[in-house]
Amino acid sequence: MKAFITFILAVGVLSSALAQKVELCQGAHFTEAEGKAFLERQKVTDKKDWERRNVQIRTQIRKGMDLEKMPVKPASTPIIHSKRVMDGYTVENVAFESMPGIYVTGNLYRPIQKQKSYAAVLAPHGHWNKPYGRFQEQNQQRCATLARMGAVVFIWDMVGQGDSRQCDHKMPKSLKLQTINSIRTLDFVLGLPGVDPNRVAITGESGGGTQTFLLTALDDRIKVSVPCVMVSSYFFGGCVCESGLPIHKSGSFQTNNVEIAALAAPRPMLLISDGDDWTKHTPEVEYPFLKSVYQLYGKSGLVENVHLPDEKHDYGPSKRNAMYAFMAKHLGLNLKKVTNASGQIDETASKALEIKDLEVFNEKHPRPANAVMGDEAVMGLL
Repeated sequence: MKAFITFILAVGVLSSALAQKVELCQGAHFTEAEGKAFLERQKVTDKKDWERRNVQIRTQIRKGMDLEKMPVKPASTPIIHSKRVMDGYTVENVAFESMPGIYVTGNLYRPIQKQKSYAAVLAPHGHWNKPYGRFQEQNQQRCATLARMGAVVFIWDMVGQGDSRQCDHKMPKSLKLQTINSIRTLDFVLGLPGVDPNRVAITGESGGGTQTFLLTALDDRIKVSVPCVMVSSYFFGGCVCESGLPIHKSGSFQTNNVEIAALAAPRPMLLISDGDDWTKHTPEVEYPFLKSVYQLYGKSGLVENVHLPDEKHDYGPSKRNAMYAFMAKHLGLNLKKVTNASGQIDETASKALEIKDLEVFNEKHPRPANAVMGDEAVMGLL
């Protein structure tokens, strides 16, 4: 009898896992035509109908992540060291616990000029190798330039990358852990001296774009969002950290990343898209849907799209320039601080540092002894 019960329980666990896998929406889950048709069917003209849909989507994201309740917030003190004084800004290396034994690692950029209060920008990064995400020049450039404009900026490692190598990036619940890390990152930034809680933004590219619209959807403390090269009607994210848990589908319920991004309404949002990836149809497909949602609030002017048809999948200079202008407009940042005599944005004072300068953990600053290491141990916490 005991063996039979064990067998039945094992079958139940396997069936549950298989059911969850069936409900995953990964990569190009829809065709381009299916993605467009889905948005046409979902378009609503009544604010109350949309807000009911809004609740459904948020509920499924949390349920699909098994994140209906956040883990207890650790009371430990953040680690901040190796301050570097640059041209108009400083850079510091940071680690703090998002869960007991799990460390968020990244770099904090702050303006040198003292202000009564500071806008804050969270800067998640995408899947870039050699060097990993936050060390890339394009990501250092945007953080430093935003700091020169007057914002406090924090960029942190994806799970399993950079200094955050406590588990593999493709650990089955990396989406859940990255979301916990994003929420705790927001907690950390809001706890910094002088940060204005009414001027908090987030912007990231690619997989960082997914983190951007997910955190904006789940946490109203984000007031401005700029998801770059990621919001698509048919592409759901190609990594387990974006679509490895059933946040888009459950039974008869189905959503996509455009509806999730629309949960930002009516907070200001800029979509940045290009002609060489899954955002190539944004001006004709994704943007009109989002604008229709903002219109329900009488705020259609608060959602914008900058489309660069001849560009590729990155966070290159023209994409950053569009973001800088949007952030200046909605966060009260000083665009003139980074504009040259010809009226062009000039990033030359934003210097890229070497990896060794930005690393959080090294011989002088070892990883804390309580750090939980390995996929099995981290999965146990989750």
